[in-house]
Amino acid sequence: MSPQHGVLAGPDRADHCQAGDRPACDSPAAAMVEVADLTVPLVSVGVQRWRAGAIDEGLDWVCEERPVSLEYNGIAHAVMMATPQALEDFAVGFSLSEGIVAAAAEILEVEVGAQSRGLVVAVRLTARRAAVLKERRRTLAGRTGCGLCGVESLAHFDRAQASTSARQRFDAARLSAAMVQMARAQPLRELTGATHAAAWLAADGTLAALREDVGRHNALDKTIGALARAGVDAAGGALLVTSRASYEMVQKAAAAGAGLLAAVSAPTALAIRTAQELGLTLVGFARDGRHVVYAHAWRLHRAANARGGAA
Repeated sequence: MSPQHGVLAGPDRADHCQAGDRPACDSPAAAMVEVADLTVPLVSVGVQRWRAGAIDEGLDWVCEERPVSLEYNGIAHAVMMATPQALEDFAVGFSLSEGIVAAAAEILEVEVGAQSRGLVVAVRLTARRAAVLKERRRTLAGRTGCGLCGVESLAHFDRAQASTSARQRFDAARLSAAMVQMARAQPLRELTGATHAAAWLAADGTLAALREDVGRHNALDKTIGALARAGVDAAGGALLVTSRASYEMVQKAAAAGAGLLAAVSAPTALAIRTAQELGLTLVGFARDGRHVVYAHAWRLHRAANARGGAA
């Protein structure tokens, strides 16, 4: 990629990189964008900064947002507003979490292309799964978006939901450490402040498949898709998100097979009820070394040498 509107430098760059805690600003790849490329997630723009009565002209990074059309076997299915990054992961994760496919193996091919108004992600399904999707579309007037975006009426609200049978338990200290690690490993957020993130935490404390997007559902779908494309069973770890935990997020996590969903912010009442029904451990306010468990607390434990002994 080549520079288009200039590279942040001097005071403008320092605004994003204070106290040495923003390593992404030092990345050469993050320091240049090609605005004409629809797949670039960052753009530099001219801004005015008003401080204490003074006005400074400069540049700032903003996160790109594009309409992304998901097509299955040549038929348009949904248009989502998303960060144009890791779209293959997004397509696979969306297909799994929305029940379009039951397994990643039912996706034969994913191709990302550009049109004048946005991006097209063409997904080719097996003939059997394509027939199932065609029948599903015939019974629904709307198109699936996130969670309930595609249902025709409230009669379709209680669609079949996948319960999780994951048995993996997690050390609470590792969960807290992973939330801190995730907060420091989001280059788009560090540069723009505009994105959410999702990641997968293995039982041994390893953080993997971190993906960012302007949409919290999209970020989670990207992480789910990244795991599926890598052949990693989500049931062996926990899904972490930097947003609130809504009904849709709980449903997507359970559909992916994960046993635990941890969110930086609060869950909704419906999310809690859904987690209870689906057997998912739901954790909210997971930040600053603390968290609140709302459902199926048995998957979290404390190390024997922690205060109060083992749980």
